[in-house]
Amino acid sequence: MKRREFLQHTAGFAAVSVALRGAERLVAASPASSPLRAAVIGHTGRGNFGHNLDAIFDGVPGVELIALADADDAGRAKAQARTKVRKVYADYREMLDRERPQLVSVSPRWTDQRHAMVKAALEAGAHVYCEKPFMRTLAEADDILALASRLGRRIAVAHHGRVAPSILLLKRQLDEGAIGELLEIRVNGKQDKRAGGEDLLVLGTHSFDLVRAFAGDAQWCSARILQGGREVTRADAHAATEDIGPIVGDEIDATFAFPKGVNVRFTSRAKIASATGPWGMEMVGTKGSVRLLSDVYPQVLWLQSSGVTLDGETRTWRPRAGEPSATATTIERGFPASNRRVVDDWLAAIAENREPVCSAHAATKSLEMIHAVFAAGILRGRVELPLKNRRHPLA
Repeated sequence: MKRREFLQHTAGFAAVSVALRGAERLVAASPASSPLRAAVIGHTGRGNFGHNLDAIFDGVPGVELIALADADDAGRAKAQARTKVRKVYADYREMLDRERPQLVSVSPRWTDQRHAMVKAALEAGAHVYCEKPFMRTLAEADDILALASRLGRRIAVAHHGRVAPSILLLKRQLDEGAIGELLEIRVNGKQDKRAGGEDLLVLGTHSFDLVRAFAGDAQWCSARILQGGREVTRADAHAATEDIGPIVGDEIDATFAFPKGVNVRFTSRAKIASATGPWGMEMVGTKGSVRLLSDVYPQVLWLQSSGVTLDGETRTWRPRAGEPSATATTIERGFPASNRRVVDDWLAAIAENREPVCSAHAATKSLEMIHAVFAAGILRGRVELPLKNRRHPLA
């Protein structure tokens, strides 16, 4: 590996290293170096425990899981056996009141109780790690952000991709001009049976979080949303497969305008899934393109020349030398390791009195982009961001 490539590769891990040091400082600063008390809130049958969010404290030095809450009797028993926690509660409010944890994982995938759970944890004095989407409405998100600020608490959201080593390195490479001036980002959803509104809400939250990391805050959005081949109206809104709020449409094509002339397009249409390829995005600049294949541990591919043929130059998508996603192990790609990267930065943020990289503020901005698509699709026009309407656009 060339010296420049090595420096780029190692620099991509700098934030993670800082996070680990920050976590150690947080533990050292606790009274008498006692372990930080952690608790988990889940609800079997109503979002369960998300993507392993009941296990985020496993193996974290200086952190002790002291209690777990689940309103479902059978689910609570299974969670206790899985986590080996000694104290369990049916009522999470009772758990928070009695145990007064310093750290809380709000785990359910469903958002029907998210605001109440996060608010209760903050008011009990805890810092919070929670599943995505962050909240059901922007009004709920605004309320929680204000409360966390007033209480001096830090919230991290499980947008794992933002702190994946491959993304940390890619961000540095783009900032150094690897593809020249960024002009366009083409985002496609997973476009499976959830294509359209559910794809936008469930997976778009990850995609838009990464888009903001590369391009900043969106200025306006326009969108076309179809249901069964026709333009949608608000009357077409319906519940998603899981209780994460209303959705609309089985085909979505949305455009965002970003500063410096950057355009972002989001597409979720099952009928073109095979043509657009896997869930992810392509970033196009004045000097080249890079493709990001979304997953718990995103894969990064660069458009590179593979030689000159009789018909001209052939170009293919390949990882660069030293690309972390090309050599990551199965363990590094899994949810436990991905959650741990977010947790390490979250603990560092608490110790350093800063916002986590995967912050609630960033998650709110991602949710706002999703709601902007719904609003623009119903309007059949353009909406400005930030959105003035903080209620759900489909309500």
